[in-house]
Amino acid sequence: MSLYLLYECASGYALFNCHGLDEIGQNTEAVRNSVTDLSRFGKVVKLVGFNPFDSALDALNQINAVSEGQMTDELQSFLSLNLPSVGKKSKFSLGVSEPKLGSHIFEVTKIPCQSNEFVLELLRGVRLHIDRFIENLKPGDLEKAQLGLGHSYSRAKVKFNVNRVDNMVIQAIFLLDTLDKDVNSFSMRVREWYSWHFPELVKIVNDNYLYAKVAKYVDNKSELSEDKLPGLIDLVGDEDKAKEIVEAAKASMGQDLSPLDLLNVKLFAQRVMDLAEYRKKLYDYLVAKMSDIAPNLAALIGEVVGARLISHAGSLTNLAKCPSSTLQILGAEKALFRALKTRGNTPKYGLIFHSSFIGRASARNKGRMARYLANKCSIASRIDCFLDKNTTAFGDKLREQVEERLEFYDKGVAPRKNIDVMKVAIENVDNEGAEEDVNGATVKSSKKSKKKKSTDMDVDEAEEEDVNGTPVKPSAKKSKKKKSSELDVEETPAQPSTKKSKKKKSTEMDVDEAPTEPSLKKSKKKSKVDSVANGDDVATNGDGTAKKKKSRKSD
Repeated sequence: MSLYLLYECASGYALFNCHGLDEIGQNTEAVRNSVTDLSRFGKVVKLVGFNPFDSALDALNQINAVSEGQMTDELQSFLSLNLPSVGKKSKFSLGVSEPKLGSHIFEVTKIPCQSNEFVLELLRGVRLHIDRFIENLKPGDLEKAQLGLGHSYSRAKVKFNVNRVDNMVIQAIFLLDTLDKDVNSFSMRVREWYSWHFPELVKIVNDNYLYAKVAKYVDNKSELSEDKLPGLIDLVGDEDKAKEIVEAAKASMGQDLSPLDLLNVKLFAQRVMDLAEYRKKLYDYLVAKMSDIAPNLAALIGEVVGARLISHAGSLTNLAKCPSSTLQILGAEKALFRALKTRGNTPKYGLIFHSSFIGRASARNKGRMARYLANKCSIASRIDCFLDKNTTAFGDKLREQVEERLEFYDKGVAPRKNIDVMKVAIENVDNEGAEEDVNGATVKSSKKSKKKKSTDMDVDEAEEEDVNGTPVKPSAKKSKKKKSSELDVEETPAQPSTKKSKKKKSTEMDVDEAPTEPSLKKSKKKSKVDSVANGDDVATNGDGTAKKKKSRKSD
């Protein structure tokens, strides 16, 4: 059985035929030792065909397809042209470097593919001597093509999925956890440092951020008096607590500090306050990013817990690929493997333990609640990952389901079925889309109405100019057409009689005066206008026939 090799380089696809493999043997070690010698390797491997890429963009698309294990149309046509036809029993096989690509080629073209150490060693030799196999290839061209393709491939991977950059969430939650630890340790340092001067303040003010603000405001306890009481009340928010601080400062047992030491304490307290304020801004940023990237997961389990799940999984896509059983113990890997090693009880929950639902459940139902919550989190993460529309309808409905499950465990109230809840959520999403379409249509209709108003104003201005003595022919024609259309609408039941009267009038005029054709047309239009203006010219009978009265009298 002959062996063909498919090699993907930066310049194009190359196909090689391996013959006479007995010369170097089927052993991998023998191939590894012989690939460096071109005289031996060139006798075994021969170039069959080479298909260069059209452009740098085409090369990037082809390499992206190869990395994803997909065969493009260009590669399929190249293989069909250069490989022998595939029968019931194939007499050749194709060696590829990517097993996924080989499986896809076999599914589409039924060409048998293989990827093993022997094929990889042969491809390594091809990569080493590729510039010798391809004719008219200048030295340095292949290196330039590899450098450009490598840069474009890396740039495309970095820019992948710009709208949903979950790396920002991962970095933000890591920084938030680090800031929590740092602010906590720095606050304890401020407490310990300032307690040498004012030890009673620790028992009065418990909050770390508030303690740093009060320490900066009080500064020297000996200078604290009733004058600073209003400002202290604004800081603490409690008048009794502010008075207690003032009284404690008068009878404090702390030692005095030099002005330089107090200055350093104030500067450090200010740094702690700045860190705490930045932590609040970072939390707001995390909430905003989670509402853009994973709105349903954030609505279900909260922004912080959802961001921790995404960061622990590596990305939102990886979290969506995880089954609910993996998501349930995500973050408790050490406990899981320790339990498997010691044959103990496996953990019931990991990071989702920080959710409020687990805390609200009873001790007996915590495991059940964790399993159910992990199931809903898995659904929400998949919706956020693969749904194009940014909506929280599914997350809100999933949260309602978890609340109903809690009531079921506590009170025995039967919850709704999942399929019914999802139908309602889908209807809500469709209604939101319909409302957006209606709003867009109203905006367009308002624009059209403005255009119509502007055109009507132009027509009115043109008519005013005609009245003032500057008639325009097109406007006169339009006015005549309008009048004739109005007359036709009003005289629809009397059309047959009017035609007869017109014929009679025309014959009489021909006999008596014989006017020209334009005057006849004008006289007809004037008679029509007069008859409509008088209102008693046309009389209709019950059967729809009409008679002329005044015309006969005049005759």
